[in-house]
Amino acid sequence: MHRLFLDANILFSAAYGSPGLLRLWELARAKKAVLLTSSYAVEEARRNLRQPAHRRRLEELLQKIVLMPEAAPDIPSLAVLPEKDRPVLLSAIQAQATHFLTGDIKHFGPYRGQIIQGVLVCTPRDYLSAAF
Repeated sequence: MHRLFLDANILFSAAYGSPGLLRLWELARAKKAVLLTSSYAVEEARRNLRQPAHRRRLEELLQKIVLMPEAAPDIPSLAVLPEKDRPVLLSAIQAQATHFLTGDIKHFGPYRGQIIQGVLVCTPRDYLSAAF
């Protein structure tokens, strides 16, 4: 079973109702994947959602996600990332995720398709196309 760590932008987009992203929750319901994230990613998603309906939707979606502890900031990482992005990838590594799903091509794009300390960095589209 895949362990999918969701970046903040995935949570944000799913709260807006992206049908493609909602397939991830269908996989979790079918017990084909476990959805993971961190409180750091959740807080970033919440900060960027302005409308109450989207905030409520995020809270509903979070009920199906396992909230993982924050990673220790001193965990070494082979990825060179901006300070704001490091905690999320480190949490995915610490959570032993199989995949880190992100839409942040600007910062994670250089690592797209690569395995960083056991975690495959990819977009949701990459994951869904390859896995199913």
